[in-house]
Amino acid sequence: MAFDLSGRVAIVTGNSTGLGKGIGHALGLAGARVAVNYQNQTERAQATLEEYQAAGIETVLAQADVTTEKGVDQLFDTVESTLGHVDTLIPNATCEQPQLPIEEYDWDFYQKMIDFFLKSPYLLARRALPIMKQKQQGRIINIVSEVFHRSVAPFSAYVSAKGAQIGWTRSMATELAPHGITVNMVAPGWIPVERHADERHADDPPEQKQAYLDQIPMGRWGQPKDIGDTTLFLASAEASFVTGQTICVNGGLTPW
Repeated sequence: MAFDLSGRVAIVTGNSTGLGKGIGHALGLAGARVAVNYQNQTERAQATLEEYQAAGIETVLAQADVTTEKGVDQLFDTVESTLGHVDTLIPNATCEQPQLPIEEYDWDFYQKMIDFFLKSPYLLARRALPIMKQKQQGRIINIVSEVFHRSVAPFSAYVSAKGAQIGWTRSMATELAPHGITVNMVAPGWIPVERHADERHADDPPEQKQAYLDQIPMGRWGQPKDIGDTTLFLASAEASFVTGQTICVNGGLTPW
């Protein structure tokens, strides 16, 4: 039997492209109403909206900067007025992720990582939780990363912020379990998406990509659908007794 999210309302932040787009698509095909959240790229978001609609997904464009309280309020106001109260929350939005020696980062960039991976999930959860607690039901699924578990370097800003997000998720899982709200994590491996093809990632040489691929026991690249399908399970009623967990979706690469 397929997972059924009929009647559910989901926010997947930063889902006009990449993994977020795949996550929203998977939830929508299972019956959820799914907003398309974006910050700047309106044309790209409109294209995703049309793809969702063509697949029969009930959706709405929701422009917002989810690293700010004002932006989160704007996002929820748009979604709640068109799709209904949010019961499935998936913080996914990210920014650029340069790999640099620690001496070449500055604190402003560290702060940017914290804003995306700790502040944003906190603000989103704080806004969603009153209704979730009232209904004694909800799903929060943080998109984290294998980089924390694999101690990837030189990547200290991103890895440390993801570590903070993982700790926050575990604490929230324990705090919210009595309210019927599950809080879990999906940790993707390196999955090439649109942003890896632009000029900002010209420093991802083919030999580096091949070296990573050679380490994957399953012998193939992951795809956004792999993340979407895993997230769909955690969002479903069938995962109601699963909380505080991390599912690594990386073809068996995580060394534990």
